[in-house]
Amino acid sequence: MEIEVLHIDECPSWSVAAERVHEALDRLGLSDANVRTRLLGTPDEAGATAFAGSPTLTLDGDDLFPSEGRTADLACRVYLTDSGLAGMPTTDQLVEAIRSRI
Repeated sequence: MEIEVLHIDECPSWSVAAERVHEALDRLGLSDANVRTRLLGTPDEAGATAFAGSPTLTLDGDDLFPSEGRTADLACRVYLTDSGLAGMPTTDQLVEAIRSRI
């Protein structure tokens, strides 16, 4: 299992999103899972991935929060949470998204 945090340099949310991924994996007893971050610097790099805005969180290459929003634009992403729109999913949302795929 590999989780990847795809992000752009200008995104303020990606590092907290990566922390939340680790928290979710710990809750699921999967702390040994491989988590990596990948900085996307060009539209070509973004277009070659499952990128839907920064941060995009993938599990084995598939977006954990699939949408019709796949893009090559180097832009931020928003997630719908219980508290409204946010720059990243909650840890609880990550736990559910990961659990549904394992």
